[in-house]
Amino acid sequence: MLKWLDMKDPGFLRAEEGVDQSLRALRPGSLDEFVGQEGIKRRLRIYIQAAKGRGEPLDHVLLLSPPGLGKTTLAHIIAREMGVAIKVSSGPAIERPGDLAAILTRLSPGDVFFIDEIHRLRRQVEEVLYPAMEEYKLDIVLGEGPHARSLRLDLSPFTLVGATTREGLLTSPLRDRFEVTFRLDFYSTEELAEIIRRAGTRLGVEVSEEGAWELAARARGTPRIALRLLRRARDVAQVAKAPRVDRDLAIQTLNMLGIDEEGLDGLDRKILGVIIDRFEGGPVGLETLAAALGEDRDTISEVYEPYLIARGFIRRTPQGRQATQKAYRHLGRASGLF
Repeated sequence: MLKWLDMKDPGFLRAEEGVDQSLRALRPGSLDEFVGQEGIKRRLRIYIQAAKGRGEPLDHVLLLSPPGLGKTTLAHIIAREMGVAIKVSSGPAIERPGDLAAILTRLSPGDVFFIDEIHRLRRQVEEVLYPAMEEYKLDIVLGEGPHARSLRLDLSPFTLVGATTREGLLTSPLRDRFEVTFRLDFYSTEELAEIIRRAGTRLGVEVSEEGAWELAARARGTPRIALRLLRRARDVAQVAKAPRVDRDLAIQTLNMLGIDEEGLDGLDRKILGVIIDRFEGGPVGLETLAAALGEDRDTISEVYEPYLIARGFIRRTPQGRQATQKAYRHLGRASGLF
């Protein structure tokens, strides 16, 4: 149970600090504007319509995906489609049970509470969340020692939207309390090109179909990267006084950034090169690979590895990571033995 309740600590707002305002302005505001993830949008529309018809909050939602695929955007869209406010925080920002209690007691009926990186919640904080999710109750202990007494507070019904890139780090009790789970997939080149064209209109830069396609094809299936490439292409177009982002200017931008035809950047190619050259194609464990690269293991496993696996450059085996024939061909190395 919660031993104290700090209503003045605004620490949960830190998760909103430093957010790229230009990126936020490019986010779609509704399911109709959201490009891609058609299966998720179809189900979400049904769940939202049903919940609104009953006059109830939407069931708790868990969003799973590698970084940059739209988890935060979907959380905001859910709030807008439900016609309610959204409170935003993250697992690391909620340091104490009192921080969580301060947020929960301020929620209005139906509000959405979004926790990014929910797998990083501390255990004592997570335990306070269980009755809040199931019964909309908050357990508090007043006083200490033999004079302590327990108090249970009623909370306004709310929707918890949790997002994580590390599903395996979620505890079973927390994962089981989410009624709805969505797993976001990488986007197609066509979907990313549409996102780039729409974003170009909002940024006030004309993007040709060929230019949008070239940027999209090298965006690693990820909208966040596609928008980042678009902004860099806009910079190049502005300095070059080009009237629009066409295919040639897009290629110029991508070459400047060191991004090849498969969307791989310098670290991607370095990862493949280390596996092939130092470890004879693998298998090699993640810890050993991170040490050889001088990179953080979580950066490799969460940011780079999902795309390399999805594109068929490496495979996971019980013994570790192994380069595929496609990786050998892409780097121009002699074929490995498999």
